[in-house]
Amino acid sequence: MPTSWSLQDAKNRFSELARRAEAEGPQFVTRHGREAVVVMSAEEYRRLVAPKEDLASFLSSSPLAGLELDLERDDSPARELEL
Repeated sequence: MPTSWSLQDAKNRFSELARRAEAEGPQFVTRHGREAVVVMSAEEYRRLVAPKEDLASFLSSSPLAGLELDLERDDSPARELEL
């Protein structure tokens, strides 16, 4: 569970806040009792903002890429329903 810091405590103990963000994960800073900002490690931030792989790239790098599937469509009529 992330730790919560008041803004005043965060300012006064910023070195500890930064160390704990790196070691323990995101640290919430509150202003007037409400969450205002989150301090996190640079590594975690980069992971969050890194470009995501698009679906086409993901599928083309799959071990199943190029595999042919034998798919046939069922041409039977849909069942009838009483409305």
